Amino acid sequence: MKDNQKEKDKKKKLYAIITIIVLVAFILASTIWIIISKNNSENEENKPEIAYTELIKMIEEGKIEKVEMTTGSQSIKVKVKDVEEEKTAIVPSIQPFVELVQEKVEEGNNEIILETKGENPLKTILGTFMSLLPTILIIVLFILLFKMQGLGEKGKVYGVDENKTDVTFDDVAGLDEEKNEMIEIVDFLKNPKKYQEMGAKIPRGILLYGKPGTGKTLIAKAIAGEAGVPFISMSGSEFIEMFAGLGASRVRKLFEKAKKISPCIVFIDEIDAIGARRSSSGGAETENNQTLNQLLVEMDGFESDQTVIVLAATNRPEMLDKALLRPGRFDRQITIAPPDLKGREAILKIHAKNKKFANNINMEEIAGDTAGFTGAELANVLNEAAIIATRYKHNEITKQDLEEAVKKVTVGIEKQSRVMSEKDKRLTAYHEAGHALVSKYLGTQTDVKEISIIPRGLAGGYTMYKTNEDKYYISKTEMEEKLVALLGGRAAEKVALNDISTGASNDLEVATGIAKDMITIYGMNDKLGPISLKVNEPYELQIFGEDIGDVVGQEIRKLIDTAYERAQTILLNNMDKLHQVAQRLMEKEIISAEEFEEFFKE
Repeated sequence: MKDNQKEKDKKKKLYAIITIIVLVAFILASTIWIIISKNNSENEENKPEIAYTELIKMIEEGKIEKVEMTTGSQSIKVKVKDVEEEKTAIVPSIQPFVELVQEKVEEGNNEIILETKGENPLKTILGTFMSLLPTILIIVLFILLFKMQGLGEKGKVYGVDENKTDVTFDDVAGLDEEKNEMIEIVDFLKNPKKYQEMGAKIPRGILLYGKPGTGKTLIAKAIAGEAGVPFISMSGSEFIEMFAGLGASRVRKLFEKAKKISPCIVFIDEIDAIGARRSSSGGAETENNQTLNQLLVEMDGFESDQTVIVLAATNRPEMLDKALLRPGRFDRQITIAPPDLKGREAILKIHAKNKKFANNINMEEIAGDTAGFTGAELANVLNEAAIIATRYKHNEITKQDLEEAVKKVTVGIEKQSRVMSEKDKRLTAYHEAGHALVSKYLGTQTDVKEISIIPRGLAGGYTMYKTNEDKYYISKTEMEEKLVALLGGRAAEKVALNDISTGASNDLEVATGIAKDMITIYGMNDKLGPISLKVNEPYELQIFGEDIGDVVGQEIRKLIDTAYERAQTILLNNMDKLHQVAQRLMEKEIISAEEFEEFFKE
């Protein structure tokens, strides 16, 4: 497979070199032609000319001794008697001029030598070549472009001959239910006759959708690896080209290849690039529509003896055309969700195989601190931990390395070099202390893990919370208290310093988004009731009344104002704790969970 890819790369380079050579040859030939034409014109301009009427008069008077003509040119050379230098003249038409000269010679008994010379062969060939060169160049460039485009038409094929894809279900963790769903697909690819004898038809298409990094491509490769069949992989964007009809052509060739090597799996990643809803607009949309139509035709065109299963992945299923999702095409649609606690632990163990960890490392604890992380994000955390351990010349990856990696991935790089004034440091300390303190007195919020006023990423400081449980549903009370916690930083600035800053900009953005979702999506508003205002077009809101936008805005404002007042009340009732936490932050810059809890012990 690698040899095939290298061969394709060599061909692409060769075609690119040929294209450059053709362009250089065109430029050189054009330059030579311009120089020759310029020299000829200069030579003709430097010689004295005779007007046509004067030439006829000189012939009648017998003053012309010789006339020399060149084929294909209206410019002639004449030799005047008693004059050594030849002169040039331009005649309207050669044949009538020759007849006129012969007639004058016969009438006046003048002896004029008429000579006809052929045009310079090199100039003739070059002129013909230059006239045809633009057409030849365009044809050659189109051929080269189509050949270069054609090199990738069939996608990357894994598992041809003896080289099978080496990914199996053992390499996939955190997707136990999804793997169970795929077992019968693997069994069908291995033993298709068993199902055919029962009259069962395996799904032609399976759509995998979920957040980026959840393992859609990985599980598709694992199916091919388990079944031991070829796996043809292609991205949806590879079907989109500037030439009309090329996308549809690539779809045809992809499925022709699949049918020849069946049983096999065709995997189309990011299928929303070609599978988006069809529209009636022109231009690029027309080309996309043709590509999608061809895909629909190909998925309908499998014969009963052709065992080809189409897997597709997307993180935007709502974008796909309904015709693509109907039974008979993509019969099954499987959601690949972020892993739960056990799934994250299993994923971490897979990615930890080739890394050196200290004996006190507990993957379950790391999994508990990374709720909501996808498989790709977990792999990134372990990789960053390995890099950090190497940077600090550790013999193995320590717990501190892992904690630093989590902070780096979630918050950003620590900026120890940034110098903060005492005023900014004090403001940041009260802001983060406000977040932590307000969260402490809210029953639904998680415990504080760490508070810091050391800048990370774009943040001047941060408050980290423990995320040791997976949440699938969030109650109204929890969302309301989340608003209070988010506004705790701004509230602390107000009650402690009697001033506010730009540091709460992200808090306000997140809080406003939560309040908006509570009202427009989750129906958590008494005034508007349990309705969803999530619409595709703004004009659809009119069915709820003309002033619905104003009502939504007022209710969002009410939620934010209530949360802000509650945050201030909590802080005013615990001002001594606020000052203590802020003072400790200014002294130490970082407070751990244990140190934070010390403030609340009697």
